[in-house]
Amino acid sequence: MIEQTAAAPPSKVLAMAERRKAVEAVRASNRTVKDAAQNAVSGLRNAINAARELAGSIMAGGGVVIVIVLVIFLAGLLIASPFGLFFSGEDHGTGYSMPEAVAQLNGEFTAQLEQIQAEIPHDTLDLDSTAASAMISNWNNVLAVYAVYVAADETDPHDVAMLTEETFSVLRDIFWKMNEISYFTESIPHTEIIQNEDGEPEEVTTTETILHITVTVKDYQQMADEYGFNAEQKELLEELLRPEYQELFQALTGSSQSLTLTPQEVQEIMERLPDDLSEERRQVVLTAYQLLGKVNYFWGGKSLVLGWDSRWGTPQKVWASGNSSTGTVRPFGLDCSGFVDWVFYNISDGEYVIGHGGGAAAQHSYCSDISWSEAIPGDLVFYPGDSHVGIVCGFDEGGNVLIIHCASSANNVAVTGKSGFVTVGRPNYYS
Repeated sequence: MIEQTAAAPPSKVLAMAERRKAVEAVRASNRTVKDAAQNAVSGLRNAINAARELAGSIMAGGGVVIVIVLVIFLAGLLIASPFGLFFSGEDHGTGYSMPEAVAQLNGEFTAQLEQIQAEIPHDTLDLDSTAASAMISNWNNVLAVYAVYVAADETDPHDVAMLTEETFSVLRDIFWKMNEISYFTESIPHTEIIQNEDGEPEEVTTTETILHITVTVKDYQQMADEYGFNAEQKELLEELLRPEYQELFQALTGSSQSLTLTPQEVQEIMERLPDDLSEERRQVVLTAYQLLGKVNYFWGGKSLVLGWDSRWGTPQKVWASGNSSTGTVRPFGLDCSGFVDWVFYNISDGEYVIGHGGGAAAQHSYCSDISWSEAIPGDLVFYPGDSHVGIVCGFDEGGNVLIIHCASSANNVAVTGKSGFVTVGRPNYYS
């Protein structure tokens, strides 16, 4: 008797055939990985073609295994191409990461502006108002040009997924070519009539020296021409700068950062809080900790933005008066009251500004004074004369109060003891 085997349904036979076809496509395409390192454009096209074939097989029932193969395969090709740029967000053992490199170059840019202002005598500064914002928006262009220049070099390609001392030097060179600072001074005479010692009108002429600073910003098309990119390299530049990659660029340039605390960080913070602390106050403390070490001190810096403010870390002119930094260009951030405002604005989903538009003194006016023995996390603390403000964020092992504040001394959001703080206020927000 001949044993018969049930025939597989036509749809399953088709799926099996498509799966085999897909696997063969992967094997064939994998042989191009080595070549892709030498020719990124070709490798990327092979990856896209393979993805399309595999996507078809998945739709026909290719299954999870094919998806895994696809991910591994595409990751290999993308890392070897200019798209490896998007894998450079972490230090891969070289001592460099792209966000740190961007921050350093932003700092160098700011330092050069400050050096020009310090070394060139002037009465009035005319800083191109679009200079900083143009440089900021130009970072995507800078990184795209860098990725193609390094990874798609026809003679000596390098991996852009890993930032090294050599490739960082290339990045710096491209950055300054695309953001060139120039300056000149202008002398303008001013004549006015004053009364002399005899009470007679006298004409007096003074000279005003104006320092003009301008930033010449180049886009990726100008640099493609300057570097002599071929048609395929230009095509790849266009692909890198498509809108769907905007969030990936933001992660590299620091214009977008995750404010999520890790479970370990949350646990460490909670250990410094009283067990009976209200959930509302816990959220104040946890929200404040989201900016710890991440936002520079900036005199007059405010931000009513939910989440990360894309301006933070970018060069801005200090416009608020009354400080030694006034008129200089520094990485934008928050001042002490701006930090407290941001915290309460975020925990209230944008419904409450604790200072109602004012600074530390205004914030204090919306609090009830209490003693240090009554202070619990979430309360505010102030320097004499309300010259500085912070938030009680817990207690150390000895029971001493811990304060989180945006401190000019640390040039960042920091946690310290209560040194310098003299009064405690309980925000009316809680009642």
